[in-house]
Amino acid sequence: QVQLVESGGGLVQAGGSLRLSCAASGRTFSSYAMGWFRQAPGKEREFVAAISRSGGSTTYTDTVRGRFTISRDNAKNTVYLQMNSVKPEDTADYYCAANPTASYRGVYSNAPSYGSWGQGTQVTVSS
Repeated sequence: QVQLVESGGGLVQAGGSLRLSCAASGRTFSSYAMGWFRQAPGKEREFVAAISRSGGSTTYTDTVRGRFTISRDNAKNTVYLQMNSVKPEDTADYYCAANPTASYRGVYSNAPSYGSWGQGTQVTVSS
């Protein structure tokens, strides 16, 4: 099972940018489709973005499309979430997740598809 560690969270002003990173252990990172989810206080965890094993396919939830970009570097075993033009409603704990059974070009927005999760990194956007 892959181990995931997120970093890069913090406090940012509305309109600013932040880049989250998720480092994965193991030698088979390229065999995992990856995703980012978030959970705001008092709310359920929601899908943010996903990327295929090769990085050639991505998908986003509507509320972040055009502002956030998911990418991966398989040589560094790392997936990123570049967050631009952030809004107070982006405030949440952000989690990365790995899907070990993904098809080569598959992207997955449903949480049960993911078998491994990181511990989360907190993002707070001030108005």
